[in-house]
Amino acid sequence: MSRLNFKLEKEATGSKARAGSFTTLHGEVQTPVFMPVGTQATVKGQTVETLKATGARVLLANTYHLLLRPGPEVFKKFGGIHRFMNWDGPVLTDSGGFQIFSLPGERAMNEEGARFKSYVDGTHYMLSPETSVAMQRAIGSDINMVLDQCIPSTAPYEQAEAAMHLTHRWAVRSLAARGDGPQAMFGIVQGACHHDLRKQSAAYLTKLPFDGLAIGGLAVGETHAERYEFTGFVTDFLPKTLPRYLMGVGTPIDILEAVHRGVDMFDCIIPSQLAQRGTVFSSHGKLRMSRACYKFDEAPLDAKCDCHTCKNFSRAYLHHLVKADEMLGWHLLATHNMAFYHRLMREMRAAILGGTFSEYYERQQPELARSDDDNPSVPQKRQKPATLPKLGDYDIVKSAEGFASIRQISSGEVMHSVNRPSDEAERVYVAQSGLAKRFAQADAAEGLVIWDVGLGAASNAMAALHCFEKVLAEVGVEGVRKVRVVSFEIDLDPLKLSAKHAGWFPHLRHPAPHTVLKDGRWTHASGKLEWELHHGDFLEKFAATPAPDVVFYDPFSTKTDSALWVPEVFARVRAHCGANAAELFTYSSATAVRVALLSAGFYVGDGVSTGPRAATTVALTQWNGARAWAEGPKLLGEEWLMRWRRSDAKFPASLAVEARAEFERRIEGHPQFGR
Repeated sequence: MSRLNFKLEKEATGSKARAGSFTTLHGEVQTPVFMPVGTQATVKGQTVETLKATGARVLLANTYHLLLRPGPEVFKKFGGIHRFMNWDGPVLTDSGGFQIFSLPGERAMNEEGARFKSYVDGTHYMLSPETSVAMQRAIGSDINMVLDQCIPSTAPYEQAEAAMHLTHRWAVRSLAARGDGPQAMFGIVQGACHHDLRKQSAAYLTKLPFDGLAIGGLAVGETHAERYEFTGFVTDFLPKTLPRYLMGVGTPIDILEAVHRGVDMFDCIIPSQLAQRGTVFSSHGKLRMSRACYKFDEAPLDAKCDCHTCKNFSRAYLHHLVKADEMLGWHLLATHNMAFYHRLMREMRAAILGGTFSEYYERQQPELARSDDDNPSVPQKRQKPATLPKLGDYDIVKSAEGFASIRQISSGEVMHSVNRPSDEAERVYVAQSGLAKRFAQADAAEGLVIWDVGLGAASNAMAALHCFEKVLAEVGVEGVRKVRVVSFEIDLDPLKLSAKHAGWFPHLRHPAPHTVLKDGRWTHASGKLEWELHHGDFLEKFAATPAPDVVFYDPFSTKTDSALWVPEVFARVRAHCGANAAELFTYSSATAVRVALLSAGFYVGDGVSTGPRAATTVALTQWNGARAWAEGPKLLGEEWLMRWRRSDAKFPASLAVEARAEFERRIEGHPQFGR
């Protein structure tokens, strides 16, 4: 049983962000949480009182540095770090692995551990899993980290694999050294920037009795994009029941991106380090207080901040302290930066609990990346009209409501021109098909097969995946049935374009669509959902796939993909379904589409309204007057039949004149019209 009793309180919709809490020997911690770095039993430039005033709840201290000075005997005499530094809150101790990594010329590594020379007095030490744990026990931290071998994130495969296995062996030894002690312990997932190693490491460590799991080996050489990708990749393989810690990260935007990808805990020296250089984060952007533009500025540092610095001192005074290299300047700027970080964590937690994190994430992304808006360092040039990215025959367009969509340049048609793509996918395809109830049917003999016809920018497939993950979080792995999502797409440019600019497409901030693009398939960490892509002509591909239970029928439009909306195609789909009680959902309510479905033998009814459409369409292979998964639909009846008789689209354009009488008899005699 975990020593922290972690509780997952809520997961965000459309994101992997989580709000939770855990209990340490020195009190409760609410997540997401940022831990100021107190390497030497002090956070540089801060007192315990100022730390508490800014909102700090957990501090990080370092085993390596505290081993060298003041040493374990001092901590044993004082009964641990809490009395020694007069801090009554929780403390997490890093094992020293990163510091050993930072001294390549001053240490020797082997199976036992790392032998190194003290920078304090030249004494030689052996830091092993056992001595690291012993030192952390003397420090009395609430959370211990295992000793790991940290290597550059860009290390070649063989080096990363060897370091990962050594880290695993050291993890087992660290747990044995901790024994029945009351301190919690986290394992560290390694594997550099290699997907299969990261997956192996997560799988190995989750089988051991750790109280939490950390992601190590990032922020040591990789790009921001790689950091975000591997963070999201690893969290897919970590249990929801334990806290997750991304070590050594980072800037406010890094933390926002990591929370979005399912991380709970963070530490970094940046708030105090940048303050020492005269730089702060603010609602006005990132400010360098050494700049002459602040010399006569009477405004507070940040008008939206209520920290001690912002309430009591002007920008002009802070500029003076920085230019004069006064310690007080470092202290005041660090105080503000700490307050900024802790306020960010509180806001993210509130947004998760309030169900608004996706909107908060979109709003904060550009905010956290800004420089000084009030005094730009480079004179602002007149802006040219923005040119949005494009790929092949597609480009990105922004709606008046602020969301992005994909447009086909040649036709001018826009995917989801009125509603947000995720909203339409949820309403038309996920909710209407009752997917949540279907996913929770754990006792079903067969897996659920979903056809996603017209992958586009993956809005519908990702809506189904987000629904699955939500149900999985509620009922657990044993409570969900197996699911197979089969996507068909002849042109992958819309997905490639939107995936490349996932900042504008929230549903793509997940590793699944990127893996599907790369490998053609993706498997959920639970093993209960598989997503595969069939790239090519739907009419040539679908015969080789299992009969569907649910069909999301979403080719781009009846104009651009007209060949997919004719009776012959629907007849082939209906025949492929066989005796399966399949249900097909589509955004179109056109008479020509509905009559084509009826002629193929489907029962056809009105679907939900969405955006400018008064109705969508639901088609079923079987109908007994009710559905097990969701309400409706109301089948088309005599009123619709009368309109069809008067319609200009009464017969498919491809239908020969001599075949029209037989076609008409087929529609008029359809069982759903009671004839």
